[in-house]
Formats: sequence, structure tokens, C-alpha cells
Amino acid sequence: MLTRKQIQLLEFIQARMARDGVPPSFDEMKLALDLRSKSGIHRLVTALEERGFIRRLPHRARALEILRLPEALTRGTAAAADQAGDDDAAGPDAGFQPRVIAGNRRTPAPRPRGAMPVVDSPAVELPVMGRIAAGVPIEAISEVSHHIAVPGSMLTGREHHYALEVRGDSMIEAGINDGDVVVIREQDHADNGDIVVALVEGAEATLKRYRRRGGMIALEAANAAYETRVLPEDKVRIQGRLVGLIRSY
Repeated sequence: MLTRKQIQLLEFIQARMARDGVPPSFDEMKLALDLRSKSGIHRLVTALEERGFIRRLPHRARALEILRLPEALTRGTAAAADQAGDDDAAGPDAGFQPRVIAGNRRTPAPRPRGAMPVVDSPAVELPVMGRIAAGVPIEAISEVSHHIAVPGSMLTGREHHYALEVRGDSMIEAGINDGDVVVIREQDHADNGDIVVALVEGAEATLKRYRRRGGMIALEAANAAYETRVLPEDKVRIQGRLVGLIRSY
């Protein structure tokens, strides 16, 4: 059974997707549920994902997809959740036991809606340009450490692509974990909401979500434990945009 807050959040996400075609931002969720911080939203989203009601898609902005709805919402009301109480006191994961799937599982995982198929797509060798920080910025990356094969369908456009190994946990809420390999399309510009490789003051490289605020650039983490860095425009240079992710188990 879902808690009242979890159902309220799921109902809000469903309504916004029906109206706008995209999920709401975490700030909008926080305001809608009258929570004091986004960390509460992060906990609710994680709980809904673990229970199989939503899925986070790592390569898209506002990357949430509703997989199913609880009975309370299919009846058009969340009243049935009132007896569950408020999860802000006990925490959304109280009593939850994760289910572990063996690494040799043969059944393929379902492909996210709208994702490009990779079957029969020829592999392309990309240079791995070292490590990129998803946390405290590390020194700028410029040397090829090795190469990695990626599905050709993961590459977009005619621009040059490269890969980076992720170090840090500041982008975990975007589905990017420590140890992942990210595929980057080389470009020097970005739209608001893009996840980019940003070179800070010509010396530090980091993987963050890009936002322009007038003459300033905000580099947002996807982890409530990290603060957003706001820098003058001339201190940030875009090195590429995230287009794919590879994970080893």
C-alpha cells in the first residue's frame, strides 16, 4: 500500500503529464505537496520507483514515466490512502525489502518508451577520455585512456562523440551512478535542462545539469546533498551534452 504523500505525488505527476506531456520538475512537486525541501520529493520518487509505479529515464530531462497506477487513483480518488498515514514521519522506505535480480538473468529489461532500439545496430568504437566528476569537479580531461564499443543508435547527428567514466554521486537522481560510462556528443552550447560536460574556469571538468540565469550559468546536481553552483558565463565552457549511458553489473 502506498502512503498518502506517495499517492498525492503520483496523482500530481499523472495530471501534469496529461496536461503538458512532460512530468513536473522537482521544485513543482515540492510546491504541490507543500514540502519544505526537495529531499522529501527525492525520497518519494525513489519509493515509487522501487514499488514499480514509476521509472526514471536517465537520458531525458524531467525523466519520469508512470508504469502503473494504484487502485485509489484508478477509482479517481486518493482517499483510500488516508489510513496509511504520512510518510514524512516514518520515511518512505520503512520496512521495504529490495528484490535482487541475478546478474545472469536472461529476460531483457523493458525498453523505455520512445527509446531507440539497439538490436542489430553496429557498434562504434569511442575514445574514453578519462574520468568526469559527478560531484566535486576534478582536473580537466584531455587524454584518451582507452576505447569502448557503443551501439551506433546511441550516437546522434554527425558530431564527434566520446565517452567518460563517472566518478561521484551528484547525478544519481538522474540515473547516473558512480562507475557508469557516459556517452557525450561534442558541442559548445546547451539548452536549459541538458546534462552537460562543463569546463569550469578552464581547469575543472564536471557533469551537471545546465541552466542559464541571465548572465550566469547554474550547474545543478541531481542529488539533494549537493548545492547548485552558479558561475559567471565567462567561467563556464560547454564541452558536450550527454546522449547515452553504459553500465556494467
